[in-house]
Amino acid sequence: MNAQNNVSRRALLTGGLASGFLLAFHLPLRAAPNEPVQPEDKTDGKFAPNAFIRIDPEGLTTLVMPQVEMGQGIYTAVSMILAEELDADWSKVQLLHAPANEKLYGNPIFIIQATGGSTSVRAFWKPLREAGASARAMLVQAAAAQWNVDPSSCTTSKGAVTHKASGRTLAYGALAAAASSQTPPKDVPLKDPKDFVYIGQPFKRLDTPDKVNGKAVYGIDAIVPDMKFATLAQCPVFGGKVGKVDDRAAKKIPGVRQIVVLDDLVAVVGDHMWAAKKGLDALDIEWNEGPNAKLNSKAIWDDLRAASAKDGVVAKSTGDITKGLASGEKFEASFELPFLAHATMEPLNATVHCKPDSCDIWTGTQIMARVQSEAAKAAGLPVEKVTVNQHLLGGGFGRKLEPDMVVAAVRIAKQVDGPVKVVWTREEDIQHDVYRPVYRDTIAATLSGGKIASWKYKIAGAAIIARWLPPAFQKGVDIDAVDSATDVPYEIPNFHVEYVRAEPPGIPTGFWRGVGPNNNVFAVECFIDELARKAGKDPVEFRRGMLANQPRFLSVLNLAAEKANWGQPLPARAGRGVCLQPSFGSFIATVVEAEVDEQGEINLRRATSVVDTGIAVNPDTIVAQVEGGLIFGLTAALYGEITIDKGRVQQSNFNDYRMLRINQTPKIEVHVVKSGEAPGGIGETGTTAGPPALRNAIYAATGVALRRLPIDRKLLAAGKKA
Repeated sequence: MNAQNNVSRRALLTGGLASGFLLAFHLPLRAAPNEPVQPEDKTDGKFAPNAFIRIDPEGLTTLVMPQVEMGQGIYTAVSMILAEELDADWSKVQLLHAPANEKLYGNPIFIIQATGGSTSVRAFWKPLREAGASARAMLVQAAAAQWNVDPSSCTTSKGAVTHKASGRTLAYGALAAAASSQTPPKDVPLKDPKDFVYIGQPFKRLDTPDKVNGKAVYGIDAIVPDMKFATLAQCPVFGGKVGKVDDRAAKKIPGVRQIVVLDDLVAVVGDHMWAAKKGLDALDIEWNEGPNAKLNSKAIWDDLRAASAKDGVVAKSTGDITKGLASGEKFEASFELPFLAHATMEPLNATVHCKPDSCDIWTGTQIMARVQSEAAKAAGLPVEKVTVNQHLLGGGFGRKLEPDMVVAAVRIAKQVDGPVKVVWTREEDIQHDVYRPVYRDTIAATLSGGKIASWKYKIAGAAIIARWLPPAFQKGVDIDAVDSATDVPYEIPNFHVEYVRAEPPGIPTGFWRGVGPNNNVFAVECFIDELARKAGKDPVEFRRGMLANQPRFLSVLNLAAEKANWGQPLPARAGRGVCLQPSFGSFIATVVEAEVDEQGEINLRRATSVVDTGIAVNPDTIVAQVEGGLIFGLTAALYGEITIDKGRVQQSNFNDYRMLRINQTPKIEVHVVKSGEAPGGIGETGTTAGPPALRNAIYAATGVALRRLPIDRKLLAAGKKA
C-alpha cells in the first residue's frame, strides 16, 4: 500500500479543523487490512452514561450521531445540542456514526432508525438535551463527592467542573472513571435558552472543509483491499425478468472478470468501473418484459383521474361541509403533479463482501438497521452477522430510505469471490428509481365576507406509508399523503379532507424531498391565490384575514411581504407569488418574483423566505437548507417530470431530466425569526415552498392559472388567453 493511502485513522482525526473540532467520520481513503472502516463504539475505560456520549480519561469526548449526514448539516446540529447541555470542551470533541441499532438510535418520530422528513432536530431535540444534561450532572456528582461539597455549589464549562468557593477545578477526563459509578439522576433541569453557549450561533458546517479538499469519504468512495467493481442492468420495464444473455463480446473486454446473471438483473464485474461499464455495454440481453410492457403515462393518469372521482376516506372534517358548499357560489379546481426522480449527486452504490458466515457492507443509507435486516435476508445470514459501515451520503432526498440498492449489491456479491463495489450508472439510477408518486388533488370552496367559508379537499395518490411503515397506516388514511392538507393555517368554518389511495400500476413509488407536503402545499396555496382573486383581494391580504389566531404564521407572512417589497411596481409580465405553509413543524412564508417572456420562458428574479423554526440551533445551516430547498423545488416546478412509454421511463440523464443552471438561480434571501419555541424541521421547507410561490408569481404576471407541473410554457406564451 503506497504512502498516500497508508493513512492511519488517528492521523486523519488529529488533523482536525481550524475550530479545533475533530471529526471521527473522516475515514481513510483506503481501509487498511483488518481495520474496520467504521470505528467500533468501544466504551471500555470511558464514561459512557448513555447511547450518545463517551468521555475517555484524557478528556476526549465522542458524540455518537443517531442521524446520518447527507448534506443537511445534521452532524453539526447534533454535536451542538449534545455539547451545549454537556458543557463539553468544543476543542476535544469527535464524532462517531451510530451503528445499526433501532433500540438505541431509533428516530422518536418514526420509531425505526431513519433520517428523513425533516425530523432530525425536532425528534432528537429533547432526548439529546436530556442525554447531555444527565451526563453533566453525573460528572458534577463525581466532583462534588471528591470535594465533599454540595453538587449545587459546582458549575461546569468547557469540559470541566468548578467549585468556585474553593477555586478547585477538575476536567471531565479526570472525572470519567468516578462519574461512571454515579447513578444517572432523574429529571435533570435543562438549560434556559438564555444560557446557551453553542446553540443559536452560526457555526460553520463541520463536514464542509473535507468536502472541499477531497478528504470526505462517501459511500461511492469506499475502497477495501482486493475489491472488484461492478455495474448492472435491470429490465427497462418494471417487473420484467432476464430472458437470454449473450456475454461472448463482454468477456473479451480487458479487465472484465465475471458476468453475474440473476432473475431480474445482469451485472458485469471487472477490475475497475470502466471495464465493468464497457463489458455491460457489450452484453446482448433479451428481456422478458412482463405485464407492464404496454404501460404509458396516459393510462396512469386515466387511472388516477378515475380514482380521484371516487369518495375517499375522511382524514379530517369540521363544521358542515355539505351545508357550507350549498350556501354560496362554489369554486372548483384540480391540481396534478407528476412522477419525480431523486437524481442525487451520488448515484446508487454499495460495496459488499459476502462470506459464508458474514457480510460486510459499505454504503451511505438513511435507514441503517433496515438495510442490515434486508441485507441479512438477501445473504441468508442472521442479522448479527451483517455489518453496515455508514458513510456520508451525496444526497438522499428519500431515495436512500429504501434498501433495494444494497439488497441488489448483496445478491451480486454472493456470486463474487471477494469484495465488490456495485455502482449504478446515472441512466440506471434515473430509470430504476423509487419515484415521487403522481398526485391529483381536487378542491371545492365557497367564499363569504371576503374569506373562505367552506373547503373540501381530496387527495388521490399512492400510500407510501402503507408500504414503508405499515403500523402508521390507519383506517385507510396515509398520514404522509395528507400532511399539510389537514393542518392548513387558515380559519375555515367548514373544512373537509379526504384521501383516496391510488397506486400507479407497475411503478414503484416512495418518499421524495418534501414528502406529502410537496403535493398539498402546492395545491392549497395555488387555489388560495385563485380564491383571493375571486374575492377581489390581494393574495397577502386575503391570507391575513384568515390568520387571526395564528400569530406565528401572520408574523412570517408580514415580514416576507415587507422584505420582498410586496405591492411595489414590476415590469410587464412580471409578478410576485406568495406561499404560506405549516409543514414540518416550522412556520415559513415565501415570495418568488418571476418574469415570463413572450415564448413562455421563466426568468427567476428573486426569492425571499422568512422562517420561524423555533430555536435555531445553527442559523447558518437553516439559511443554507432553505436556499438549497428552494432551488430543488424550483427545479422540479420548471423541469421535473418522469414519463412512461411502453413500460419504460423515458428520461435517462441530466440532458432530459434537467436541473436548474447556476445562471438561472435567482437572488435568494432567507430571514430567520428569533424564537424560543422548540425547533421545527427545516430540510424540506424550501422545496415545498418554491413551486407554489413560483406558480402564483406566474399567475400574477400573466393571469394564467397553471394547475399542473412542470410548468407548461406553451400556455404562457404571449397571446394565449388567460
